[in-house]
Amino acid sequence: MKIRILSAADIKAALPMKDAIHIMASAFGQFSAGKALVPLRSRLHTEKGVTLLMPAYLQESKDLAVKVVSIYGKNPSLNMPTVTAVVIVLDPDTGVPLAFMDGDSLTAVRTGAAGGLAAQLLSKQDARRVVVFGAGVQGRAQLRGVMAIRAIEHVFVIDHAEERANEFADEIRTWPQAPEVHVPSTITEAVRKADIILTATTSKTPLFDGNDLQPGTHVTGVGAFTPEMQEIDVNTIKRARVIVDSREACMAEAGDIIKTNAHIEAELGDIVNGKHPGRNNNEEITFFKSVGLAAQDAAAAAAVLARAEVQRLGTMVEMD
Repeated sequence: MKIRILSAADIKAALPMKDAIHIMASAFGQFSAGKALVPLRSRLHTEKGVTLLMPAYLQESKDLAVKVVSIYGKNPSLNMPTVTAVVIVLDPDTGVPLAFMDGDSLTAVRTGAAGGLAAQLLSKQDARRVVVFGAGVQGRAQLRGVMAIRAIEHVFVIDHAEERANEFADEIRTWPQAPEVHVPSTITEAVRKADIILTATTSKTPLFDGNDLQPGTHVTGVGAFTPEMQEIDVNTIKRARVIVDSREACMAEAGDIIKTNAHIEAELGDIVNGKHPGRNNNEEITFFKSVGLAAQDAAAAAAVLARAEVQRLGTMVEMD
């Protein structure tokens, strides 16, 4: 038995952001239609960290995969990342492992693509100004997702560490078709100019005042993935139509939803499936909350594998 090993570089080559957005539409659509088997993630706590097991099977596309994520808080002192992940793709007919791939880069692209899909369905078509909270991997992925579907002209970068914000701003300026990039002097100034706001932090307190949002603004929140964390305030929730990736998961895990007692209108997959309208007009404020679904990993990983086989990416390893 042979298995294909795929690196972060292989994943980047196999799955451009625009393609990933299309794949996420399929994943969310199947999930909200009840055509995805996604059991609750299993958690294994050890003395020094926690490991999560996240399996999923998409019944229409027949994508079967398991992601293993480890979170070890003291790893940085060992010059190792706090979070590491791998994804195993399985043959849906036999259960035989087909591929073993870097989970960190796959998670980044599928989460960025989910944000891109949300912006495609919920932001104004003429959205040009984006505010990004968080200068980490997910802040970058979210911005790439939005830039794949909207002609962004101005980006405002905000991070609790100004040096990180400036480094991210300099990086964006090197991207193809780079927009103008600013590190604003105040958060309020940036929020009031935004057409789209992206939040990708682990903050435990809201990042901005929802009363400063202009009519027509879209907000995507992918940070605050525990009940204790919160990026979005109650003023935003009161003014916005709230869409989520999974009702069950967000009501159990997302501080942005739990702490604000948010009324969830629909899942993103309901909009994909035509069961719920996206944006109705240019005055609505919309908010998409995502905690991430194993269905996204399965769909993205299966797509990466299919393309890697055609492009002959990765390394084949004999397991027998």
